[in-house]
Amino acid sequence: MAPVLSRSLATASLASLPSSSSPFTPRNNHQRPFALSTSFLPQNGLTRNAFSCAGLKWKLKRRNNKMAVRCDAAVAEKEDATDAPGEKFEYQAEVSRLLDLIVHSLYSHKEVFLRELVSNASDALDKLRFLSVTEPSLLGDGGELEIRIKPDPDNGTITITDTGIGMTKEELIDCLGTIAQSGTSKFLKALKENKDLGADNGLIGQFGVGFYSAFLVAERVIVSTKSPRSDKQYVWEAVADSSSYTIREETDPEKLLRRGTQITLFLRSDDKYEFSEPTRIQSLVKNYSQFVSFPIYTWQEKSRTVELVAFEFRLLFGFQCILVEEEEEPKEGEEPKAEGEQKKTKKTKTEKYWDWELANETKPLWMRNPKDLQKEEYNEFYKKTFNEFLEPLAYTHFTTEGEVEFRSILYVPGMGPLNNEEVINPKTKNIRLYVKRVFISDDFDGELFPRYLSFVKGVVDSDDLPLNVSREILQESRIVRIMRKRLVRKAFDMIQDISESENKEDYKKFWENFGRFLKLGCIEDTGNHKRITPLLRFYTSKSEEELKSLDDYVENMGENQKAIYYLATDSLKSAKSAPFLEKLVQKDIEVLYLIEPIDEVAIQNLQTYKEKKFVDISKEDLELGDEDEVKERETKQEYNLLCDWIKQQLGDKVAKVQISKRLSSSPCVLVSGKFGWSANMERLMKAQALGDTASLEFMRGRRILEVNPDHPIVKDLNAACKNAPDSDDAKRAVDLLYDTALISSGFTPDSPAELGNKIYEMMALALGGRWGRSEEEAEANASVEADAITNESFEAEIVEPSEVRAENDPWTTD
Repeated sequence: MAPVLSRSLATASLASLPSSSSPFTPRNNHQRPFALSTSFLPQNGLTRNAFSCAGLKWKLKRRNNKMAVRCDAAVAEKEDATDAPGEKFEYQAEVSRLLDLIVHSLYSHKEVFLRELVSNASDALDKLRFLSVTEPSLLGDGGELEIRIKPDPDNGTITITDTGIGMTKEELIDCLGTIAQSGTSKFLKALKENKDLGADNGLIGQFGVGFYSAFLVAERVIVSTKSPRSDKQYVWEAVADSSSYTIREETDPEKLLRRGTQITLFLRSDDKYEFSEPTRIQSLVKNYSQFVSFPIYTWQEKSRTVELVAFEFRLLFGFQCILVEEEEEPKEGEEPKAEGEQKKTKKTKTEKYWDWELANETKPLWMRNPKDLQKEEYNEFYKKTFNEFLEPLAYTHFTTEGEVEFRSILYVPGMGPLNNEEVINPKTKNIRLYVKRVFISDDFDGELFPRYLSFVKGVVDSDDLPLNVSREILQESRIVRIMRKRLVRKAFDMIQDISESENKEDYKKFWENFGRFLKLGCIEDTGNHKRITPLLRFYTSKSEEELKSLDDYVENMGENQKAIYYLATDSLKSAKSAPFLEKLVQKDIEVLYLIEPIDEVAIQNLQTYKEKKFVDISKEDLELGDEDEVKERETKQEYNLLCDWIKQQLGDKVAKVQISKRLSSSPCVLVSGKFGWSANMERLMKAQALGDTASLEFMRGRRILEVNPDHPIVKDLNAACKNAPDSDDAKRAVDLLYDTALISSGFTPDSPAELGNKIYEMMALALGGRWGRSEEEAEANASVEADAITNESFEAEIVEPSEVRAENDPWTTD
């Protein structure tokens, strides 16, 4: 037998372990402590004096109302050794501290208290409706199934009344007195055991802590409830930050209920003015509980127009009501009418009164069959839900079943965002998430829709979403990813339907408002390129007035065309006149115009479409597919000396000089390297507010000057490099040619003023004496210039300000 080694590890004094006297013992028969549901607590196998766990032996000893714990580690025990039976304990909790955590740590916003309490009331009504099928007597004379909310600004209270199932005294203790125990969950469990769950699956509660959200805004809560299964009505009362509550029988006849539950919240001083305001309560109901299946009435102030009446008191006949009538006075310039023709008007006034108003009149359209709905109903629902005044461009209504089940209605708005902040900000309030028709949240950061589809508006309702206990946060899980994937696919199907509709104006309007969103999707969502690319639209060299799809472009390509050519510029006008297009237009090759800042990055992320590569015609090594290699070789040999001479003159400004394949009418063009930024991209990066100069120099890449051998200027320079390579005029012409190519190719000159002086100098040489300017004027201008130069050579006399005095200077002293 192996030796047994033991070592004393720890001895701890536990003063807080439960003893026979609990701090939450009731003080009287009616006051009870809160209890903690044991369903949340793990069970340990404990013996009376010892227990073991993970190979450790723990011994317990009680000393002066304290407990000492001794732990021994055992090695190589007998395999057949059995642990001694242990004494079982249950965790205890400080109830006031636990309530404080539930109230102040679970919820992000105080206003959700109303959502939780209305959801509880809805569950009570649902239970009554279900049970009344087999027990019609439960309905009795309790009235309609409804919820009424009455705020009282004067007293700082809110009263929520429902005509649901109510609670008996035992149910009050069990449901409200036990934290984290859900009465709805127990009810669903009972239905499941009886195999009747399918009869009612609209119940909302699941965690058992929603009721305690009332203490977010209330310092005292009173619950008065009457169950149809009990003859008595009971009142449950608790104060915030307390570990106990009281239950008593209601004896006041004026406060008796026929059936249901009435919750009265006594608001805290700092929340009294906000949440006791009737309009605030109504807005919260419309936001969170708009689609609860039972009517919700709120107590609101209204106004009406009434006719003024005069009362004449008579002793014999009491009050006599006489309408006060007033004759209409004639206007200026009109003669007064006769007595019989005068029109009599009645005086009216507007008076205010209080009455119940239905707050959830809008019905959950997504719960109905799409076949039973009309387009007008979808449009009206869209306008009410999202406070829009324009009708949507399109909508889709669908139900998803399988691994995750949910219902949804998605809309494409009729107008895009007015600023770019909504494009770059993934957090929008366009998707409203509901669980069993109760609003959960509209604050998402890409969980349900990617940023580039954030313009899509709609509602999503599911019964089994993975929510946290506060029902405010959608937890990341496989179910959420599946839901996101299906929502995105449905959104693309809806947009595709717009593009294929007979009314082309609809998609044109869509593209004007949301085209940049889809281009952003090319950058951020590589997995959906196949869905995004057919929806893109661009102007082209053959379609400068109407946008064209990539499908139409590929369909119109020539047989020898192997790529999709594009040019990125800052405007449509500059794209039309760009020198890069000359040879392609001559050969009837269509070119895409990328005129928006995001276009070039989007196309570069696509790379290919239908096995056709995207090629930038402003970069080097452009292959058009029908070049004459023999002629190119001869031309290159003929102008090889010119290219070397121009490169020598320009130095580091260009990487190399070569013969161009893309020019027909321009003398030269400046192209970018294959792996560097284009002129358009360089312009965009320079405009960045937080741009890095070092990275700009690195990514700018090399510039290549391509010359057109058929242009007269190039031919003259070719002769100059052979006959007068040191000519100053030829060198100035090369510098000006480079600067001009820099501008026409879309680049920005480093010194615009220097370029301007070069142009002025060339203009002076070209225009001098061309229109017969007289020699006298020329000599006069020359003398003026000479005098100016002479005057500049003399030093100016410096006169001190103190020596210059006027005769009437008031500051002079005698």
